[in-house]
Amino acid sequence: MIKATADIHKKERHFLPGDFEVTTWEALEPYFKALVDRKINSKKELEQWLEDVSELEAVVSEDACWRQVRMTCDTENAALRDAFNFFYTNISPHIQPYSDAINKKLMDNPYTEALDHDKYFTYLRSVKKNIDLFREENIPLLSELSVEQQQYGAVVGKMTVEVEGKEYTLQQASKFLESHDRARRELVYRKINERRLQDKDVLNDLFTVLIHKRHQVALNAGFSNYRDYIFVEKGRFDYTKQDCFDFHKGVKQYVMPLVDKINKKKKKKLGLGILRPWDTEAEAEGTAPLRPFKNGKELLEKSIQCFNRLRPFFADCLRKMDELKHLDLDSRKGKAPGGYNMPLAESGAPFIFMNAAGQMHDVTTMVHEGGHAIHSFLSHPLELSAFKEYPIEMAEVASMSMELFTMDYWDTFFNAADDLARAKEHQLERVITVMPWIATIDKLQHWIYEHPFHTVEERKTRWMEILNEFSSNEIDFTGLDDYRENAWQRQLHLYEVPFYYIEYGIAQLGAIGMWKQFKENKEKALDNYMNALSLGGTRTLPELYKTAGLQFNFSPAYIKELMEFVDTEMPA
Repeated sequence: MIKATADIHKKERHFLPGDFEVTTWEALEPYFKALVDRKINSKKELEQWLEDVSELEAVVSEDACWRQVRMTCDTENAALRDAFNFFYTNISPHIQPYSDAINKKLMDNPYTEALDHDKYFTYLRSVKKNIDLFREENIPLLSELSVEQQQYGAVVGKMTVEVEGKEYTLQQASKFLESHDRARRELVYRKINERRLQDKDVLNDLFTVLIHKRHQVALNAGFSNYRDYIFVEKGRFDYTKQDCFDFHKGVKQYVMPLVDKINKKKKKKLGLGILRPWDTEAEAEGTAPLRPFKNGKELLEKSIQCFNRLRPFFADCLRKMDELKHLDLDSRKGKAPGGYNMPLAESGAPFIFMNAAGQMHDVTTMVHEGGHAIHSFLSHPLELSAFKEYPIEMAEVASMSMELFTMDYWDTFFNAADDLARAKEHQLERVITVMPWIATIDKLQHWIYEHPFHTVEERKTRWMEILNEFSSNEIDFTGLDDYRENAWQRQLHLYEVPFYYIEYGIAQLGAIGMWKQFKENKEKALDNYMNALSLGGTRTLPELYKTAGLQFNFSPAYIKELMEFVDTEMPA
């Protein structure tokens, strides 16, 4: 097992002044210019130059990340929004030509060939990709997209509904979907969806603008569509669009039958003749909804206890983040939706953001983001910032595996054995039921960017075709088409991080593989997990999976094998 410590500190600066802060481009530019102009006459000088490039990248990256964190924590604060927008309109566009010049300087240097191949292979491969994609005319477009994408969070962050005389965010209101009172569940379900419909046109218009600008970025870079561009931009060197289509096929063949099985069992448990969408989170009469914690403070305390029992280092990571105030866990009005772990390249200890409302899925979100955080801690000691830019697919293996690893210790959240059993069943159901949604969102994106000038009506029609393909036969959606036609707008990834979604499916398969190892040999599985995460992005995706003891495989046959394993672990 690798030696790891959560006692990490902000990296000491050697190139920039210790008190330097990113304020204006005029103050920042001399450091980029110095790197571009520096003479490099030996391998040693090249390695020192790379360290200085890394330091500058870390400082700039962390500043940008903090601007996003602060804005998403308070979307109604104009000053925080302006600070975020200022970076992406007045600083980031100026950086990009310098980054291109730095990349070319590295690839053109004769000493680059002398660098350690194993250590630098993935980094240099990524640098070459960035050079190939860079276009001056895309700088303003990418800057505009960075700002416009964030409008989604501002719109959705203001959405609230009134239930029984009290105002709730949509995340908070969703707890009523666990109520025993079926009429109450339906009422809240409809209120949430009606509230979403109020902004459907705004979100449709925003999405159309984003699609068209992304398509132009792709055309400028020499691609026929944004899908083909983004596959290269995201460094998807190890799989293709056909692999994604195979994943969709495998989910339809081998996951959907299990989803139907879960919903059939739920219908029987609830004593219902017909299962409606507002019934899927409910429990049978006499069974109280799972309430694993009361507030964010308690969620953190219990998560630390849970992680400590799994492996103390994991708990130390959360403690360090708490010490640094790198956590914002509770849901509130004006806060952006969703949850994330924000890596901080210079500090090392990341920031976890989420919208906890006291429900079971909040526990899952917390341990999920905790897995991401551990990835940040483990990769922080790597020499260069670029080495820490691990593939998204591996990042999600880190988080999704933690959801499954921690299940044996969820008695931290639940005193009653029955509640613990229900929580585990809920998690395993989620492992299965999330797969069709992943396939749905990914398949939609392929169509959207293959047909960038589609109408809103065409988008709605195609969405419904795909949604119905991956909808359970055991749920009755009669009369709910207005809600379903706009259901894709719930998925912030479509707006903010396009084509970042299939990674969850690939990683879910990896996480199931990790859990299978864990069931066979806990300590070996955790060692494999930590060893793989500590490599950051210094190995290819198949190599990272191999280090973790996994197959890099998402064919229908492999999906079938893993689904059969999960099915055997499900309670009868």
